[in-house]
Amino acid sequence: MEDFLTRQYPVGNDDFVKIRKQGQLYVDKTELIWRMINLSEWIFLSRPRRFGKTLLTSTLQAYFEGRKELFEGLAIAEHTKEWVKYPVLRFNMSEVKDVPIDQIQSRIGRQLKGYESIYGRDDDDMMPGARLAGLIERAYNQTGLGVVLIFDEYDAPLLNKLDNQELLAKTRTIMQEFYGPIKSCSAYERFTFITGITKFSQLSIFSTLNNLNNISMLPQFAALTGFTDEEIDTVFRPDIERLGRTMGVGYDEVRGMLRKRYDGYYFTEAKVAVYNPFSLLSAFANQKMEDYWFKTATPSFIFKVMQRYKTDITSLERLLAPADGFDVPTEAMTSALPLLYQSGYLTIKDYDRETNIYTLDFPNLEVRTGFVKGLTQTYLGVESADTQVGFALKFWQALRKDDIELALREMKAYMAGLPYVEGFKKKLGEVSTAEGFYEWTFYIIFSMLNVYVRTQVKCIKGRIDILIKMPDTIYVMELKLHGTPLSALKQIESGDYGVPYSTDGRKVVKVGIRFDMTKLAVKDWKVKFE
Repeated sequence: MEDFLTRQYPVGNDDFVKIRKQGQLYVDKTELIWRMINLSEWIFLSRPRRFGKTLLTSTLQAYFEGRKELFEGLAIAEHTKEWVKYPVLRFNMSEVKDVPIDQIQSRIGRQLKGYESIYGRDDDDMMPGARLAGLIERAYNQTGLGVVLIFDEYDAPLLNKLDNQELLAKTRTIMQEFYGPIKSCSAYERFTFITGITKFSQLSIFSTLNNLNNISMLPQFAALTGFTDEEIDTVFRPDIERLGRTMGVGYDEVRGMLRKRYDGYYFTEAKVAVYNPFSLLSAFANQKMEDYWFKTATPSFIFKVMQRYKTDITSLERLLAPADGFDVPTEAMTSALPLLYQSGYLTIKDYDRETNIYTLDFPNLEVRTGFVKGLTQTYLGVESADTQVGFALKFWQALRKDDIELALREMKAYMAGLPYVEGFKKKLGEVSTAEGFYEWTFYIIFSMLNVYVRTQVKCIKGRIDILIKMPDTIYVMELKLHGTPLSALKQIESGDYGVPYSTDGRKVVKVGIRFDMTKLAVKDWKVKFE
C-alpha cells in the first residue's frame, strides 16, 4: 500500500502529465472521460473555478496525443485498444482574463504562435480566428488525422466585464472572431471540448456552432469534476485519519467537518454531491481546514452584478427556481441568479419532478462564509470584516448566556458606528426603508458566524423582521423607526409571530427594538420571555 505520509497532493498543479510523472495523487476520472468522448464530438462543460476543469482538459490533451504510458492503471486504458496521436490544439483562455481589451488579440496570438511553430502559418492570416482556421486545416493536412480542439475557461476574457456592457460587447466581438473556425472547420476536426464558468449563448459567442452538447447538468457526468463521498471514503481514508491525528479528533468527526465545509455541490438533479477538490486537497496538504477557495480570489464582478440587479441577499437560501431561472445564457440574465449558480456560490439542493422546480442554496460552510465576507466589503462599505465579526461574537456570546440585555447593549454600541443609511440605500436600491438597512446588516454579520438568522420571515399574519435561532432559544425581533418598543412587541403578539415556534422545544424570546434615525443608533428596546 502507498505510504500516505509521502503522498504528494497536486495543490495548484493542474497538469495531468506532471501529476502522473511526479507520482502525485490522481483520482481516476477516466471512466467518465471515456463516456464523455463517446457521447459526442462537441462537448461543453460549465463548472465553478478551482473545480478541476483545467486538469480535465490537460488529461484530454494527453489522451488524444496517444500518451499511453501516462494512463497505465487507469480505467480508460482498459477501453482503448489503439492509441492514436492526434494533433491537439489546446488554449487556456484564463491567460487572457485580466488584460486590457486592446491586448486580448495579442495574448491569444502568443498561444497560437506555439502551434504555428509546428504546423506553420500563412502570413496573410492576421486575425486570431483566421490564424486558428489556418492551423486546423494545416494540422489536418500534415497528419491526415482529425484535429482535437480544447478551449479551457473560454469565458475568462468576458467575466470581469459583465458589469460594463460596452466593454463586454467589444470583447464578445473579439472572441466571436476567434471561436468562429470551430464550426467552419468542423470537417477537419476529431473532437472539440470547451469549458467555462458561465454559459453564454451559442449564438452570441460561437456564432453558428449549433451542435455543442452541454453536459453540465447531465446526471451521468455529475462527478466528472470534484470528489464524491465514495472517493473520500476510499482514496482519501488515510488522509482523513492523518488529519484527525493532527487535530486530535476521531475519523468520523473529521469526516463530518470536511463534509460540512467542502461538500455539498450538486450540479444535476441526481443526488450526487461532490467536494471542492482544491479546498479538500489543500486541507490535507496543510493539515488544516481553512477557506481555501476564497483565498485564491474573491471575484468582485459577482458582487457588482448583484448590485446591478438589486439582489436581495437575504433571499438566497433555500431559493426555489425553475431551470430557466438559473441555467440560462449569461447575457439573457434578468437577475444575478444564473451567475451565482454557475460560479458556484449557489448549488442545487433539491428537485421536484412534478413542478420541475429546483431548490438552490449555498453548497457548504466555506462558500457561505466567504460569500458573506465579500458582502461586508460590498454592502457595508468596510475593507475588513474584523469589526463585524467582533460584534457578532459578543452578541452571540450574550445570546448563548440568555443575556438579551447585554446583547442589545452590544448591538447599540455597534450600530452607532455603521455608515450612514442613505449611502447604504444608494448601493442597494431595493432596500426602501431604514428597517431594511438593519435587517440586511443583521443578516450579513450573523451569517459570518454561521448563526441561523433570517429576515422578513413569512407568517400567517405578517412577516418577522429578524429571526435568530440559538441552541436553546429562538429570538423573534421587530424593528421600529416610529412608535415604541412596546408597539413592536404588540405587533409580534397580534401577528402570532412566535406561534410557529411554540412547540419547538426551545425558549421563545420576543424583542421590540426602536431606532433613533437622527443618531443612527438603537434607542431602546423591550423584551418578553415566553
